[in-house]
Amino acid sequence: MDVIWRTDEPVRVREVLAGLGDERPLAYTTVMTVMDNLHRKGWLQRERRGRAYWYVPTRTRAEAAADELRAVLDAADDPDGVLLQFMRGVSEAESKALRRGLRARGRRG
Repeated sequence: MDVIWRTDEPVRVREVLAGLGDERPLAYTTVMTVMDNLHRKGWLQRERRGRAYWYVPTRTRAEAAADELRAVLDAADDPDGVLLQFMRGVSEAESKALRRGLRARGRRG
């Protein structure tokens, strides 16, 4: 997903494989299988153009991360405690962003 999120354009399996570089030598079919699984799970949309599928993410990296945080809170016995522990580790800039988000949410109702 990192390779796909780094681009603003639809990508084919070939571009994702090239974007992985030498960090992990993988077979084309391995990347194709993973992307097909991500499509079936709703993480990617795809469109056939000629003989290849072109893929785009269905959500941003931030939306995916927020979904993961929500899952952690939903699974916690004490979600308030988890949030308070999390807040102890945020930077001043992150704290300001959270306050802005909470104010905006309050205005929406």
